[in-house]
Amino acid sequence: MRTAPVALPIALFLSLALAACGGDDQAGGDRPPPEAGFITVESQPFTITNELPGRTTPYQIAEVRPQVTGIIEERLFEEGELVEAGEPLYRIDSRLYKADVASARANLASAQATLKSTRLRAERFDKLLAMNAVSQQEYDEAQAALGETQAQVDAARAALETARINLDYTTLEAPISGRIGRSTVTAGALVTANQTQALATIRQLDPIYVDVTQSNQELRRLREALESGRLEKVGEDKARVTLLLQDGSPYKQDGTLQFSEFAVDESTGAVTLRALFPNPEGDLLPGMFVRARLPQGTRSDAILVPQKGIARDPTGQATAMVIGAEDKVESRQVTTERAVGNQWLVSDGLNKGDRLIIEGLQKIRPGATVTPVKLDQPDPQPGPVSGGDAAGNAPRPPAPEKAGEENEDKASSRDSNAQ
Repeated sequence: MRTAPVALPIALFLSLALAACGGDDQAGGDRPPPEAGFITVESQPFTITNELPGRTTPYQIAEVRPQVTGIIEERLFEEGELVEAGEPLYRIDSRLYKADVASARANLASAQATLKSTRLRAERFDKLLAMNAVSQQEYDEAQAALGETQAQVDAARAALETARINLDYTTLEAPISGRIGRSTVTAGALVTANQTQALATIRQLDPIYVDVTQSNQELRRLREALESGRLEKVGEDKARVTLLLQDGSPYKQDGTLQFSEFAVDESTGAVTLRALFPNPEGDLLPGMFVRARLPQGTRSDAILVPQKGIARDPTGQATAMVIGAEDKVESRQVTTERAVGNQWLVSDGLNKGDRLIIEGLQKIRPGATVTPVKLDQPDPQPGPVSGGDAAGNAPRPPAPEKAGEENEDKASSRDSNAQ
């Protein structure tokens, strides 16, 4: 009989608690759908560009070697300076070669004198033969002697020319214009004709070549895309090549693609491409490692979307959230070809006019109703992909939204506890 007064307050407390919970559920049901920031997917012309590694190579290179033997008398250039084609570089002792020229000139004079005498004798025999004063054999011998002497004159003239050329070789001249390196010899050194050691090396650096390599597999995929019509060929006026230096800074001069090898390197499976760049200030030096950006093809209706609007499921499949009919969220599987700055180039899964959600992704799920909020199209950023992981996954959504959601959940929890 004493338990009745105690049970009554307990029942009253439970009823009040249930009423409070019912009030919370009713209030929660009146909440508006969460907001979802979206952009409208647009298509635009886009040039596919490949970034390839490469090294710089001189436009021309010439090694200076002696063509005669002798002692170096003088070096006529400063190491590291610019030299012009034909400019004297070294001077070799020329006394022996001057003597050879004088000797060859004397031999030519002697041969010419003999030729004069032989010619006069042949002319006399020609007249005597008409008068039957000499035999045919004597006449033939005179003509043969004339031809032999003429040949001796020609040989002497050639010997004189050779002696003059060797004398000219005692002054070593620059074969090309460019920047000359260090000298391997000094005055007083003995050099020999056509020796293996170069006296100096001249490199023409303006313009300069950049040799880059592209994998044969990538080149084959590019050709398949061009043949299938997914890509269009780049016009002649767009076949420009840009360059990134070792520190990532862009080179201020644009280059042009010169040619592509027609064979695949067996050791690397790559194809070599060569581009030509102006180098007026000498910023590019031979052997530098650079990265070249080459246009490969043009897509007239490319779809580029911000990377934060693309996520990946546990299997690695790229997915996107779009706002469909009746403002309901739809999950789409998409195909991303490559990262372009802070955007993804999407080849499948998104169409022009789709409303792609890029903000508020933590508060939504497929099939849920949302309140669409149109956002301004973010400006694309060139350069490497920002954010994401090493595998190229899309970057995580902004932290403030997640923090706001956690604060909201904590506040709701405190309200329930208070009730």
